[in-house]
Amino acid sequence: MKYFLKIFTLFLVLTLLSQCATVPVTGRKQLSLVSNDEIIPMSFDQYKQVLAESKLSNDKEQVALIKKVGSRIQTAVEEYLTEIGAQDQLTGFDWEFNLIDNDSTVNAWAMPGGKVAFYTGILPICQDEKGIAVVMGHEVAHAIANHGRERMSQGLIAQLGMSSVSVAMGQNPTLTQEVLLQSIGAGTQLGILKFSRTHESEADRIGLIFMAIAGYDPHEAPTFWERMASNSGGGAPPEWMSTHPSNQTRISDLNEQIPNAMKYYEKNKDRY
Repeated sequence: MKYFLKIFTLFLVLTLLSQCATVPVTGRKQLSLVSNDEIIPMSFDQYKQVLAESKLSNDKEQVALIKKVGSRIQTAVEEYLTEIGAQDQLTGFDWEFNLIDNDSTVNAWAMPGGKVAFYTGILPICQDEKGIAVVMGHEVAHAIANHGRERMSQGLIAQLGMSSVSVAMGQNPTLTQEVLLQSIGAGTQLGILKFSRTHESEADRIGLIFMAIAGYDPHEAPTFWERMASNSGGGAPPEWMSTHPSNQTRISDLNEQIPNAMKYYEKNKDRY
């Protein structure tokens, strides 16, 4: 029995290693049981559904600002990935930036393939274009780092096991859809929270570089999270129970990353 257990464990490890991808910028290895060819079309369908079921903002000034910042971050991403020879990461992307009219939702998210949504509830904390750039860079970083794909792979394994992933993709679209939606939001199982916190910290780091290349001062990032901390009013859950790092952890980590991001900002601050 021990022999077969060792063989099974070795097989499982080798299988997981063979299904790994590399995150651009950080070089971290990540689980990738689902290809972008599979997940991006699903994310586009879900994005359309969310927009159809939501009220889009008719504030022309705010909408234009979201699209302006999104376009600048998009350009920064495309330039950066081309420079490091990773432009294939953008295969299948079809960028879109929308503002949903919902003042009670303090959130923004990005789906695989470059579909981004902001809620009007986060704009008071953003305050201005620079604050929007902090959030935009972070959310786009999630998409570029394929965090949705990674979390979806983790979610499918958690619910179905390795042998059933392909079956779920082809024969259980409802479950697949649910896992996809969970993969771009907050996880609920303590078993995968560690990965979610890793994703958030990684997106902070990558997003800082993207906003700097887009001509936005990286110092705005910790300032934004200070405002977010004040807005939470002390009601945030303990960090070990949260899918996000604590605001203070975030602020500290971002301050450590700023010197590196400033190198990109100094090169690009006068281009806009």
